[in-house]
Amino acid sequence: MKGSNPHSKKYDAVIIGSGSNGIAAAIHLQQQGLNTVIYEKSSIPGGATKTAEITLPGFKHDLGSTVLPMAYSSPFFQQLPLEKYGLEWIYPEIPFSQTLENGKAVACYKSIEKTAAQLGTDKDRYSDFMKPLVENWDDIGEDVLGPLGIPSHPIKFLKFGLKAFPSAKFLANSLFKEDDAKALFYGAAAHSTLPLTNLFSSSFGIVLGLMAHLNGWPFPKQGAGKLIEALLDYYKDIGGELVLNAPIKEVSELPETKIQIYDLTPKQLLQMQDLDISSGYRKRLENYKYGAGVFKIDWALDGPIPFTSDKCKRSGTIHIGFSPEEIEKSEQLTAEGKISEQPYVLLVQPSVFDKTRAPEGKHTAWAYCHVPNGSEEDCTRIIENQIEKAAPGFKNLILAKSTMNTKELEVFNPNLVGGDINGGRQDITQLFTRPVAKISPYKTSNDQVYLCSSSTPPGGGVHGMGGYNAAKQVIKDHFS
Repeated sequence: MKGSNPHSKKYDAVIIGSGSNGIAAAIHLQQQGLNTVIYEKSSIPGGATKTAEITLPGFKHDLGSTVLPMAYSSPFFQQLPLEKYGLEWIYPEIPFSQTLENGKAVACYKSIEKTAAQLGTDKDRYSDFMKPLVENWDDIGEDVLGPLGIPSHPIKFLKFGLKAFPSAKFLANSLFKEDDAKALFYGAAAHSTLPLTNLFSSSFGIVLGLMAHLNGWPFPKQGAGKLIEALLDYYKDIGGELVLNAPIKEVSELPETKIQIYDLTPKQLLQMQDLDISSGYRKRLENYKYGAGVFKIDWALDGPIPFTSDKCKRSGTIHIGFSPEEIEKSEQLTAEGKISEQPYVLLVQPSVFDKTRAPEGKHTAWAYCHVPNGSEEDCTRIIENQIEKAAPGFKNLILAKSTMNTKELEVFNPNLVGGDINGGRQDITQLFTRPVAKISPYKTSNDQVYLCSSSTPPGGGVHGMGGYNAAKQVIKDHFS
């Protein structure tokens, strides 16, 4: 498959796209002694995991993710010596908190006991639910973050699955009696971008909660882009190659290779010219469904956000929504193609814990709310109103801001189709069978073409497991 590309070298595998999954796939193959190269259309690698000054000089903003608990706890990334390549982790005192009415909040601490102590009559229920999950994670983590198959610890995995299967609403109402515990769980479960009445929406609340209790919700010092830098520095040290400013629009532009691995969602894969996949597989990709989008704001601030609750001030991530009912309604309206006037808002304030993010005494923060896929609605007012309710005086601190609606997010990173940050709807129809129902979802109809993006299991998040799992399949099929 030689084209006009300057590379005349022959490769075992070419990876298209340098998001965390693409890099993970390349690293694992390179570790096995294979020759690999990553092609990236942008001048800066990392997909949506990038850091840049987009408001004022000296204010560093993460354009996509900031808080990376899945990356920190990733069974694959944990194997890599990333700290030797300059990666430092910052651990907020409180991983995340949930706003409540009257300026109050409930916090998810790293300690299960400290978290449970806030929850009144739900104290023992919370502890009894979370402790076994945290204790069993080492045995089930890789299976949870992989395709459907025979788990290495079937009984423990089944117990997890029975808890993760119901809707967040059913699980919260069956477990807890009081709103504080329900709201805390809802705030994490709403990361699914699903209605909280949907099956499996509870799985997001469970996994993100246990991540907080396992390792906190850490993020890289100086910006999320530092994770990508460390991954790529390690990859290059073991012989991997990276080509930037290289948009690949047709397969003939690639160098000669045995295997192609695409860190793309189905929409971008279908746009690839002269890609040899069957009409049946192509049709199934065309039927792939994308989920809700987000509207995101980055702020340069004159001081720390003046949350009424001290718990929020000490949290890296704050879920804003003032009752379980409000959060549930917000997510349901999004699914119906509408936007709530009191939306569920996810806010991150990295500079409170990482002084490298802003000039002395100044701060950065970002937030988003969920919106219908493809929405061009400007949600600045409703997001800032929700923050102002939890932190009176917040608006007076704004020095500058940068916003991205769903269309602008997709321009920034074409994998964010319609503003969907999870690579596709993560409901029961697509959670395990993404992008199509196959024994190995990473394989396409062409034995030489594989997918490894967030549109493959385990879905969205910066964890590299889609790439790692795809690389393992490639090795099994072609290089074992």
